[in-house]
Amino acid sequence: MGNTELKNIIGSWSENLTFVEEGSEFLIVEVPANELRDIAEKLKTNKDTAFDYLFSLTGVDYGTELGIVYHIESTTHNHMIVMKVKTEDRETPNFDTVTDIWAAAYFNESEAYDLFGIKFNGHKNLRRIFLDDDWKGWPLRKDYVDEFNMLTR
Repeated sequence: MGNTELKNIIGSWSENLTFVEEGSEFLIVEVPANELRDIAEKLKTNKDTAFDYLFSLTGVDYGTELGIVYHIESTTHNHMIVMKVKTEDRETPNFDTVTDIWAAAYFNESEAYDLFGIKFNGHKNLRRIFLDDDWKGWPLRKDYVDEFNMLTR
């Protein structure tokens, strides 16, 4: 199934979705945070989309917004899309977990929390996995100041 057919199916689920097709081999769908779980569940369970494999979940700092980028694939239909969700709330960024939809999200959501400070509502064991528990800040954010490197310059 091509991007146009995928766009028509997915676009029928909500009028609040935004699609980006130019400049990428994948269809990119931007999902409002309050619709993330609903759209993710439909992407996986709808027989025409059947996105059963999450192969990447990455935190992103866009400058004014923080976000998560999901790369998902249907092993049944052999098609892939990119789903993006964003928030302007840099103080307490959070999204709903998708760990019960795609188990592979478990580690990746912890990584996004550890390095970007993005919390995932409903994640069963969200914690730092690379940095010490007493680490201050979120080192992959654009506004992060590495005080150690500042001292050694």
